[in-house]
Amino acid sequence: MLKPLKDKRPLVIASSVLLLGAISTVLVTPKVVEWLEDRQQAKIEIALKEDVNQPSVVFTLAEVPPQQRREQLQALASSETLSLERSRARYLLASDLLQEYEGGPALRQLEGLEKEYPTLVPYILLKQGRGYELTNETALAQKTWQQLIETYPDSFASAEALYQLGKYDGSYWDQGIEKFPQHPNIQKVIRERLKDNPKQPKLLLLLAQYAAYDPQTNPIRDRLVNEYAGQLSPEDWQMIADGYWAVNDYYKAAMAYQNAPKTPQNYYRIPRGQQVQPPGNNRETVIAAYGRLISGFPQAQETALALKRLAQLSPPETAITYLNEIIKKFPEQAPEALLDKAELLDKLNRRAEAAQVRQTLLSQHPQSDATANYRWQVAQAAAEQGDALKAWTWAQPITTNNVDSSVAPKAAFWVGKWAQQLGRIQDSQSAFEHVVARHPESYYAWRSAVQLGWNVGNFNNVRQMLPQVDKPSTRPLPPAGSEMFKELYRLGEDKDAITLFQAEIGGRQELTVNEGFTDALLKLIQGKNLQGINQVWSLQKKDDPKQEKEWQELRKTDKYWQALFPFPYYNTIIDWSQRRQLNPLLVTSLMRQESRFEKEIKSPVGATGLMQVMPATGEWVANKINLQDYSLSDPDDSINLGTWYLNYTHSKYSNNSLLAIASYNAGPGNVSQWVKRYRVSDPDVFVEKIPFRETKGYVESVFGNYWNYLRIYNPEIAQLLERYAQK
Repeated sequence: MLKPLKDKRPLVIASSVLLLGAISTVLVTPKVVEWLEDRQQAKIEIALKEDVNQPSVVFTLAEVPPQQRREQLQALASSETLSLERSRARYLLASDLLQEYEGGPALRQLEGLEKEYPTLVPYILLKQGRGYELTNETALAQKTWQQLIETYPDSFASAEALYQLGKYDGSYWDQGIEKFPQHPNIQKVIRERLKDNPKQPKLLLLLAQYAAYDPQTNPIRDRLVNEYAGQLSPEDWQMIADGYWAVNDYYKAAMAYQNAPKTPQNYYRIPRGQQVQPPGNNRETVIAAYGRLISGFPQAQETALALKRLAQLSPPETAITYLNEIIKKFPEQAPEALLDKAELLDKLNRRAEAAQVRQTLLSQHPQSDATANYRWQVAQAAAEQGDALKAWTWAQPITTNNVDSSVAPKAAFWVGKWAQQLGRIQDSQSAFEHVVARHPESYYAWRSAVQLGWNVGNFNNVRQMLPQVDKPSTRPLPPAGSEMFKELYRLGEDKDAITLFQAEIGGRQELTVNEGFTDALLKLIQGKNLQGINQVWSLQKKDDPKQEKEWQELRKTDKYWQALFPFPYYNTIIDWSQRRQLNPLLVTSLMRQESRFEKEIKSPVGATGLMQVMPATGEWVANKINLQDYSLSDPDDSINLGTWYLNYTHSKYSNNSLLAIASYNAGPGNVSQWVKRYRVSDPDVFVEKIPFRETKGYVESVFGNYWNYLRIYNPEIAQLLERYAQK
């Protein structure tokens, strides 16, 4: 345990003397002091045994502004009972005081805290140093940071201490660059040194390695390639190429991979990068590069991808030969290759052969995604012709053989609908129950819940509903990172938490599922909602079985779904939804689809802000409500204008939310034409008939969002789904 600084009096001694003075100065003997110290130490040890993951009042204050939480923190910090809660309150209060340049009061909160709060001892010392700096005791500040470096030499808090000490003595920055190049503040030092002397390839390589995702790093990679190519090792080229690939600069990556070690992945990325971002007509170059992969690594999984790409680049007859190679050598990719082959045979009018290939697909690969997609194509075509029995017959096996395919939720729902048409009520009921049990996150789970008679709202009444919403009062425990990082994150010490986690992952481009999710949580607290939500969504695309299992475990947790469907601007949404008499979850769902809660995002056609209001529409609505000096990127203005327009589209269609939401995307004029042309009496059929692919997907996404917000945050629906999942 860290010893107090020599010129600081231990808190336990001071407390003991005060207590003895209140009784009798005669009793102050070494034995009594020793007894009191032992007693205090015993209390500390008891307090330290508290479970750090237990509910915490301090954690509920993480996102409360400092002035609003000051009184509550002071009450917790002044408690006479030693506890983890008191330590957390003292730390957070000290941090708030330092932000206000109140060094003296902050030091009083931090005094002796390192004995009580071992999880954050390095950061306590960091803040003590800052407190001394604010009170103009710079010698004590430096001494404290030096003690931190000596006591915790491998802690990333020491990297921060080296950064601070470097402001007094530049040699500390040399140490930081040597030991902690992955630390963001040390990287600032590296960049400053490169400004003074750009010709330092070793420093350039450090940034290329440890700051791969930083927008400033691509020019660094460019300089290494253009100025120091002759000095780079194959491993350096690998790092540079991986960095280009990670930021979607595929052509530059392809060129760099040519100098990297000869691996199947690198050999695949060379032609693929040139294909995705071609400098011109380079078709023959790409084909030749794919050929080198196939001949050099005939058994590699990347070779199957190369054969698929070559099939796409070739005329049908040649493409079929490539697909045959996949079918012969790569069983996992064979089903999709069979389906592609059948389509090519159709184009060549070789119908009998195509039928035989599809039969092979059905008989030999019944559980593949390709089989599910083919079955669904046939079922849809039958339904279009009014043959519900054939549609049901072809789609029903998907519900048992292909439950993890992307078409499974939709197929299972329509199996229920077609069973209704056939008068098979029990089969219909079973199909809808299957959807809510096996695919609870899907749009079709909501449509199934409606069919089952659940109180979840339907297209005709969802706008009037006011569902109960239970939001978590504290941040979730991240699944990755050190205990120190997790504590800082849950306290709301965002700057320190983000810097620490960035240092811990060290600029690695390949994160585990849990690391990627933790990084996404940090993006969400920074307001980078688009990146955060998309990053959580992308976690499912893992080829590694271990990572697939990690994702499957993570998606069973509440925090996974709460991160995928967060609640930024909650109070503003509630306010304007109440004024417009709109279901706040419907407004939130539309906003998530429109902007992913990015307040300044702008579409290619000019729609702006949280609710993606077009400038002309915004002006029209603003005149209607007499709103002046508004901004489409201002959250309050955007939600004000957007909810008014959403109310307007509802009024156009007698509060039918299906038509209102479709109108928000495609405009009332288009929707009015569709209402005349298609049958609205069955809304599910109407959705399938929407001729604009974007609008059809938009409707399903918005109501899929609504259903997810309902099932995640409404306890009644969450409990009902849990019961069905256990059947």
